[in-house]
Amino acid sequence: MFRSLQVKNYRLFTAGQLVKLIGVWMMFTAQDWLVLELSDNSPGALGIVTALQFVPVMLLTLWSGKLADRYDKRKLLIAANAAFAVFAVIFAVIVAAGVVELWHVFVAALFLGTASAVETPVRQSFVSELVELRLLPNALALSAATFNVARISGPALAGVLLALLSTPAVFLISTALAIAPVFTYVRMRPENLYRSERRNRGGARVIDGLRYVGKRHDLLLPICLMAVIGMIGFNFPVTLAALAKIDFNAGPSTFGLLTTCLAIGSLGGALAGTRRRSRPSAYLVISAALLFGIFEFAVGFAPNFVTAALLLVPTGFFSIYLAQGCNHRVQMGVDAEFRGRVMALYVLVFLGTTPIGASLSGWWGEHFGVPSSIWAAGLISFVAALGALVWQLRVSGDRIRIELRPRPRFRIVSPSAAVSSDAASEPAAASVSAPGAGSGVSAPGAGSGLFTPGAGSGVSAPGAGSGVSAPGASVSDSSSAAGDPAPVQRPHAEPLAPSKAGAYR
Repeated sequence: MFRSLQVKNYRLFTAGQLVKLIGVWMMFTAQDWLVLELSDNSPGALGIVTALQFVPVMLLTLWSGKLADRYDKRKLLIAANAAFAVFAVIFAVIVAAGVVELWHVFVAALFLGTASAVETPVRQSFVSELVELRLLPNALALSAATFNVARISGPALAGVLLALLSTPAVFLISTALAIAPVFTYVRMRPENLYRSERRNRGGARVIDGLRYVGKRHDLLLPICLMAVIGMIGFNFPVTLAALAKIDFNAGPSTFGLLTTCLAIGSLGGALAGTRRRSRPSAYLVISAALLFGIFEFAVGFAPNFVTAALLLVPTGFFSIYLAQGCNHRVQMGVDAEFRGRVMALYVLVFLGTTPIGASLSGWWGEHFGVPSSIWAAGLISFVAALGALVWQLRVSGDRIRIELRPRPRFRIVSPSAAVSSDAASEPAAASVSAPGAGSGVSAPGAGSGLFTPGAGSGVSAPGAGSGVSAPGASVSDSSSAAGDPAPVQRPHAEPLAPSKAGAYR
């Protein structure tokens, strides 16, 4: 589960990110509470702040991906994190001085979002340079787990400090923590990074990355699915703060518990994927999206705080399992020379659509109630997942077979499997069943099949599967034989010699 931590550069990366993200989540929790205090409990104001944080992602992310494919990612990350720390310090001083107004929060959100817009796609693509290819799925999963450990501890710690100390104190502490990555990136050894040779370093164009994705159905599906769910379904920073304060009349420490419950589930979803060794299938991604939509829909109808908190645990699990599955499917299926630009596009649809979704969610909650904005988001996410399922079935030629005996279950049957089934009278298909039912899939790490994350034909559930396991292995999945492009051969480069550590050739 933690094998990537054997790599020193990755340990430094993870430690810096953990410390920074705890501070960032503390800052965002205190910021949400501060906005509600300054705006007289306005969900619309929360939506505006969240939107301003992500407007730069819409405008700058593709450009950042271009930078990632042309320049030294480590140096870019040092600069971006230093800028974030400077903006955070200035804002914390304003809050501590007691002169903060709502427009100060808006401006700070915009500047912090600008630094993050440059940092995020570069960091996403930088993980592949920290470890060799066989460790990449584990490294990506641990990065997601690190994020969610911070998302658990950050809001919970912020809630306690808001109750015991004050809002300015929380901002000052969180700012001190946010500086950590600058030091960890500086301490890394560039000669131990796994960098591929770069050709046409100055010719990395954004449009080429978009054309590359346009020709790859296996990349388009997770990116398009995440565009919808990222914009509509992942607006918890807006909805949970308003739900706790307005609908449940909760205090700051209690508000942190909702976010913590969501993060506990998310951490479970992240850890469930740490032992994955191969590229997840399209059906695993779709099944996670279906279940996420169902649980988010249920949260919108929670009658009280306790019920909402309990439902947020599985909602968080499937939210990160979905995001992680999409990330793995994209990262492990893209050529190294396009990784920065493709991951920038992924970040754009995942985070860059947040201004639209957050503004819409805040407006909807203001006029029709916060619970309705949550269940409507869950419904839209579920419908988007159904659309993705239909798309995958049409492109691949697969079909769903419903079997009632010996127990009710679904089976995904590929054209080749159907032929061999008719010839041998034994269906060779991946089984799908309701949770808890036999050989179908009911939880991560169990069985093989569809409609519950954890497995699938050609997808390695925790502790199982085959696929990318050694440098030079091809990246493949079950859909390759059913309509996806041929697997991409991606030999992973050895670390550059010390004399070449500072630049790409």
